[in-house]
Amino acid sequence: MTGPLSGSTQALDVITIGRASVDLYGQQIGSRLEDVTSFAKSVGGCPANIAIGTARLGLRSALLTRVGNEQFGRFLREQLAREGVNLDGLRTDPERLTALAILSVESDKSFPLLFYRENCADMALEEGDIDPAFIAKARAVVVTGTHFARPGPEAAQRKAMKLMRGNGGKVVLDIDYRPNLWGLAGHDAGDNRYIASQAVSERMKTVLPGCDLIIGTEEEVLIASGESKLLPALKTIRALTPATIVLKRGPMGCIVYEGAIPDDLEDGIVGKGFPIEVYNVLGAGDAFMSGFLRGWLGGESLQTAATWANACGAFAVSRLLCSPESPTFEELQFFLKNGSPHRALRKDAEINHIHWATTRRRDVPSLMALACDHRSQLEELAAKTGADPARIREFKVLAVKAAARVADGRPGYGMLLDEKHGREAMFEFARHPFAWLGRPVELPGSRPLRFETSQDIGSLLPEWPVDHCIKALCFYHPDDPEELKREQQEKLRGLFEAARKVGRELLIEIIAGKNGPLGADTISRALEEIYVLGIKPDWWKLEPQSSPAAWAAIENTIAKHDPWCRGVLLLGLDAPAEELEAGFAATAGSPIVKGFAVGRTIFMSAAEGWLAGKLDDETAIADMARRFEALTGLWLATRGRKAA
Repeated sequence: MTGPLSGSTQALDVITIGRASVDLYGQQIGSRLEDVTSFAKSVGGCPANIAIGTARLGLRSALLTRVGNEQFGRFLREQLAREGVNLDGLRTDPERLTALAILSVESDKSFPLLFYRENCADMALEEGDIDPAFIAKARAVVVTGTHFARPGPEAAQRKAMKLMRGNGGKVVLDIDYRPNLWGLAGHDAGDNRYIASQAVSERMKTVLPGCDLIIGTEEEVLIASGESKLLPALKTIRALTPATIVLKRGPMGCIVYEGAIPDDLEDGIVGKGFPIEVYNVLGAGDAFMSGFLRGWLGGESLQTAATWANACGAFAVSRLLCSPESPTFEELQFFLKNGSPHRALRKDAEINHIHWATTRRRDVPSLMALACDHRSQLEELAAKTGADPARIREFKVLAVKAAARVADGRPGYGMLLDEKHGREAMFEFARHPFAWLGRPVELPGSRPLRFETSQDIGSLLPEWPVDHCIKALCFYHPDDPEELKREQQEKLRGLFEAARKVGRELLIEIIAGKNGPLGADTISRALEEIYVLGIKPDWWKLEPQSSPAAWAAIENTIAKHDPWCRGVLLLGLDAPAEELEAGFAATAGSPIVKGFAVGRTIFMSAAEGWLAGKLDDETAIADMARRFEALTGLWLATRGRKAA
């Protein structure tokens, strides 16, 4: 959502204030934290999670806090930016480290949690960090209980609350009670959610009158009120504030109270609940808050806001991490409309695909890639020219430099590079701001498909950088013998599952024309057979088609099975530039075709001359750059535009 909600003219819908940490979640489920051996890293901290959760749901959110001037602080800044969170209120603290939270899932009821928050950046927040002009840009501000535990952050939040109320905006309190962050429990008790404390209650009671919306669990309502039973607690809070109160009740959903608190607590406004298998409760409250704010600030009824909140919380408890698991608005609406046959939502393939496709790390609306992932062809060329095969590695570095010269930092350029000969080239690639890198996993020429390094492909992919895309070439024709097709389909299915498991994008390259006739429906039939297996790659790489009807059939097949597909890249097959230009032109009316990945047409002449010792490095780079530049020019001309 790009426009303001409910007719607002302000630049932001909500500013969240406070905790921002790096979360490290143990990946061995059912294990003590002492025994965990690997961790998944993500953005954490209640306000940071809410900023991301609301941004995914279409609110214009901002985070106001501090991070350290180090790698983790930069990770938070970069990930928040990718999520669309406004960073104008994010300060870099040169003296302090970014906070850490380390967790394991020991069982569905035990989540050992360590907070590394001693003198951390976000706890150094102070009044001077609260810019009145920035607060005035938003309709609402979210403050959290933890940041009232220390004088500096407390003063900062109270200033923000006063400014927001003075501007006629809304103040939202997430009670967010963590006893050990108030100094009430030991370091090893991070998962303890309630310890009664008169001191904490007295401080929180001074916060309540300045709020318009208060959200908390039963335990959090008790600590905010200082009472020991729920009904008196809610009535105490009501005596202090007319705010809307939202009581979170875990799997039972929530109840919203406006006006007087009824003697029967069930008489509040109840949102629809969603019984879900609990996988990890941490982060559920932040997702819940995000869903409620999306409805509340969007002008929906309180019942709708509560239902959306419950649904978002259900997503969070059914998945491992915090902010990465928050649903997007598309995902939320799909779930509300269709439900799920799974109590464990993380096992719902259709919902997971929408989540994956709507939270990709970056947008790549078009792509012009120099494919230099060739192995056997360059090995044959090295043998032909008498060159040491080890020099292929050096040549691929030159290819990267040629592509970088053409890209010149502009968006929409990428490469294909392989592990066998392209390791150094990948290091060179990382030095340039390319949009995309694909890496092949297939054994060159294999039919049926085989992987090059290991058939246990899933064990290798975690070593790849998260933004590297898996590429698999499969010589697949829909008229192949059934046994051959089944074998190739099983291989592709295993690769797709591995890609999703480790969070890497997947490009499937289909070449049918070498193993049978290529008719107007050949490729669309091949894609249909792959899609019905539940395989939904992020990209397809396909050979040029002879007719507009063929492209229309391909586009219809993709739209039918996966409207979230990034698109199709054209392959080159060593075709001369004139044929490629004709192939480009034939796709001008097919928006599903987003670019090309061409190799030998660009690099083969330079490779032969350089391996034979007839060209020096600069001449080879210049030759490849000239050919790549010409090809990108042809592509852009068919689209009626110029490179940015």
